[in-house]
Amino acid sequence: MEHRSGCLICGRDLVYTREPRDLLCAVCNEVRSTTAACEAGHFVCDRCHSLGALDLIEQFCIATTLQDPLAIACILMRYPAVRMHGPEHHFLVPAALIAAYCNHRGEPERKAALLGAARARAGTVPGGACGTHGACGAAVGTGIFVSLITGSTPLKKQEWSLANEMTAKSLAAIARHGGPRCCKRDSWLAIAEAAKFLSERFGVALPVEEAVRCEYSEINRECRKKACPFNAGTPATRPGDPQP
Repeated sequence: MEHRSGCLICGRDLVYTREPRDLLCAVCNEVRSTTAACEAGHFVCDRCHSLGALDLIEQFCIATTLQDPLAIACILMRYPAVRMHGPEHHFLVPAALIAAYCNHRGEPERKAALLGAARARAGTVPGGACGTHGACGAAVGTGIFVSLITGSTPLKKQEWSLANEMTAKSLAAIARHGGPRCCKRDSWLAIAEAAKFLSERFGVALPVEEAVRCEYSEINRECRKKACPFNAGTPATRPGDPQP
């Protein structure tokens, strides 16, 4: 189950043709010759398919034109390199937000530098910090995102306040849903909080339409099943929906 079958972009079945054809890779946006694509036409080249988690996240977020950070996160989570749990989610969260934010504002040229900085900062957040430090790395990732788009430093005023407030809101949402940790659930909750924060405090309304339905319950030993807002047996959740 960790190495999920089907399309890494949408989960649909792969279709193989007798003759190769030139298709655009959904990760790097380069044209490659292939005999395999999914029913919806998505294709991922061999090089991108074999990338490590952090390289994959960075490359995809540079190339994507999507403006929905939850949709970006869901696509990235389908790649085998992104494990069920792990510190790669500490980068995945700010990366998805940076890509969506820059694409929405028509500033894709900013993504590479911001993603590089986010990757470096996320790398300092230890795995398991949610349990040992009382600060989930996904929530810290939203603070990293806000600090980067505002240019926050330890000496700034409003920018410093906004970055810390963002982390606090994400941590509160994650804590309300209880443990044990689930890197998928906590990442979705953190991204949803960041989308609301952007709208309320920055006037930036990202077109968040992804209704998250968890695909990972069977491989998560600590899954809370129907106690999770993203479980297949509960109503779909979007940013702005009332939280239990």
